[in-house]
Amino acid sequence: MYLAINILGLIVFLAIGFLFSKNKKAINWKAIAIMVVLNLLLAWFLTGSAAGRAGVKAAADGFTWIVDVSAKGTVFALGDWYNVKNLNFICSSLMPILMIVPMFDILTYIGFLPWVIKWIGRGLSFITGQPKFESFFAVEMMFLGNTEVLAISGLQLRKITRERNLTIAMMSMSCITASILGSYIQMMPGQYILTAVPINIINALIATSLMNPVTVPEEEDTIETVNQNGRAREPFFSFLGDSILGAGRLILIIIANVVAFVALAALIDKILGLFWKPLSLESILGVIMFPFSWLLGLPVHQAWMLSQDMGMKLVTNEFVVMGNVTGQIAHYPEHLKAVLTTFVTSFANFGTLGMIIGCFKGLVGKEDNDYIANNIGYLLLSGILVSLLSAAFVGIFVW
Repeated sequence: MYLAINILGLIVFLAIGFLFSKNKKAINWKAIAIMVVLNLLLAWFLTGSAAGRAGVKAAADGFTWIVDVSAKGTVFALGDWYNVKNLNFICSSLMPILMIVPMFDILTYIGFLPWVIKWIGRGLSFITGQPKFESFFAVEMMFLGNTEVLAISGLQLRKITRERNLTIAMMSMSCITASILGSYIQMMPGQYILTAVPINIINALIATSLMNPVTVPEEEDTIETVNQNGRAREPFFSFLGDSILGAGRLILIIIANVVAFVALAALIDKILGLFWKPLSLESILGVIMFPFSWLLGLPVHQAWMLSQDMGMKLVTNEFVVMGNVTGQIAHYPEHLKAVLTTFVTSFANFGTLGMIIGCFKGLVGKEDNDYIANNIGYLLLSGILVSLLSAAFVGIFVW
């Protein structure tokens, strides 16, 4: 029964994308079908096959090993503070960023990461039939993050149509950053975190292909100088120093966001409690997200638990939810564990909307930026839809 509901949920989520489509007649159903089948195969392979599970486990163990290595620097700097319980979130989840971000930046500096992105992007475009730049962008976000890829794609963004820019903005709601995976894996099941990564990429293409279908003529389906900034190559140690400082700023931004969002959520709950004591932000958002949560194939009480976390994640961010459930999720039923972890593995939240709008404001003309700002609901819906689709695809194979 619950499997049938999960499959129904997947169909409903796809139907929502169709319902809100800007041009239903322009939808490339062949490409949609290919991508749905591809995601079903990926979800089965990564969760249901022995080889896939072994590969994901090896990758998760690899990230855990990297985090353990990065702890050497944390212990050296903080000494006995490292084991203080109140600093667990900062030490175990955020401090590894100081090593992992520079590591990925070094791979970019020597040209290895751009090479990987180029060939994965070409392969994805060939298989799915999606435009080359959109496919490149989806893969780049997986490694580099949404605002970072937007920043280095300014030349391309200024050359494409406003409709394609909206597609890029919608896709930007659905990414994660590979350099932050180590932090996620310290708080949630690593195998589902890593399974969500490639599935999110395909779902970002599915959601935008349904909601904002754009036909790109062959002569316009080109890639500009996406990974070049036009400046002379920076000396390695100057580059590394900037990368480390950038990682430090990222940690401070995450801490500031988590502290502010948790405090603001608590304030809202207090204000709502003045009107009716049981009323809270979680209960309101839980009601809104409950039908979608139930469609992921969960008993009612588990669907209610999941819907609270879904709503909180959208209003705050994934770190807040991960921090709330990290001590309990190991005891969750496997299906609930899988769909929750997969759903929260993205940057889709209200805060990301502001970041994306801000990026486009500095990269494209006023007409394109106004068009994106006028379609901000599509950005948020796209992010939510991708998270729901990913949870539904993975949920089918995990019980």
